[in-house]
Amino acid sequence: MLRRFVLGLICILVVFAGQACHDSEPTPAKTLTVIDQGWIAGTDYQHRLNEAVANFTRQTGISVEFLPAPETALEQIATWHKLLEGGANAPDIYGMDVIFPAIFADDFLDLRPYIPEQEISAHFPELITNNTVNDRLLALPAKFSEGMLFYRVDLLRKYGYKAPPKSWQDLEEMAGRIQAGERASGNKDFWGFVWQGAPSEALTCNALEWQLSEGGGTILDDKGNVTVNNPRAVAAWERAARWVGSISPPGVITYKEWDALNMWRAGKAAFMRNWASWYITDRKRDSPIKDRFDVAPLPRGSAGVATILGGSGYGISRHSPHPQEAARLVRFLSSGDEQVRRDRDASDLPTIPGLYDAPELLAVNPNLPRLREMFREGVSLRPARTAGTMYPEVSRAYFEAVHTVLTRKKSGGEAARELQDHLQRMLTIPAVGANADLEHRR
Repeated sequence: MLRRFVLGLICILVVFAGQACHDSEPTPAKTLTVIDQGWIAGTDYQHRLNEAVANFTRQTGISVEFLPAPETALEQIATWHKLLEGGANAPDIYGMDVIFPAIFADDFLDLRPYIPEQEISAHFPELITNNTVNDRLLALPAKFSEGMLFYRVDLLRKYGYKAPPKSWQDLEEMAGRIQAGERASGNKDFWGFVWQGAPSEALTCNALEWQLSEGGGTILDDKGNVTVNNPRAVAAWERAARWVGSISPPGVITYKEWDALNMWRAGKAAFMRNWASWYITDRKRDSPIKDRFDVAPLPRGSAGVATILGGSGYGISRHSPHPQEAARLVRFLSSGDEQVRRDRDASDLPTIPGLYDAPELLAVNPNLPRLREMFREGVSLRPARTAGTMYPEVSRAYFEAVHTVLTRKKSGGEAARELQDHLQRMLTIPAVGANADLEHRR
């Protein structure tokens, strides 16, 4: 409660400060303000950002101040809305999760007039496409990730497996056998598979990976039609519900990324679904499992492999009085040189394909080229572009419905039918229709 109060107070002060100077003449910026969801990631991340902006200030004479952001994506969206709808002149720059551009399509400047095309095209084209709405580039990528399967190499070898699981069925069988063997050896609280099952955006990512791999769609199709009530999606949810208490801890229904990661790092799981960016962190010298694990694409379903795109970049508020200076900072934070410096000691993955062959990064992580290739296989997007400003409500309805299946409060079929009806009512305006309304929101 105290944290939310402080964040709310910061937002109010920023809004009033911005409105107070709203009518003043533009002047060259001496200080830029940035609100960044990564700022909550811990002291290591803050230290790296402080180093980066210190270098920027030495080069430009422009100081940078960071504002903290709420922890979850949906809370961040609410905070961004409060600031932007109030017309605040600050923050100048906003951290932009990959789902944000379509939600805030009218609130950020098109970066193309401010950033040379060769710098934009250096990034993964999938990320640039994701950050472009109505031909306007709303954020420049700075880091990215995707869902991956982490697995214990030593335990696979111990139980006679030569490769990680290729399918969800393989995962269930391998996780169950390793779990039983480790418990028989005295590790009573060992589990086969940990993931993110709390009712949050993390569950949206997990559940979409399950159902996409089975051909169950992405909640909404490209035209905005609700498609979630289908047998393939239902089967994927119900399979995951069977994991709870069998190969996954009963408490997995409360896990977010850090909860699963802590179980994994404690050596209490054979497999983990998490973001690829944690691979580098767990390879560091002080990691207790640095020599005992590897990563692979998520298991295949009947329709193939599916992995949800994650990551973030930076965008410039349309209310900023300092767009030129803000663009300099965005270019700096997303540049190849800065990503190399940051990623030598961080868990971030580069957004520039050419950096995956950089000697400085290969010295730390020789598997970077393999991670780059994994990115190309089965990467999928959440339906943020289709849902537009309604995405937070769509995602919340979706993860709450899936959670009722994981907790066995409802069957998969019942949850899917109710979710289908709820989303259709939510996204439809009488006499206009869902598609026209969605088109209007983009």
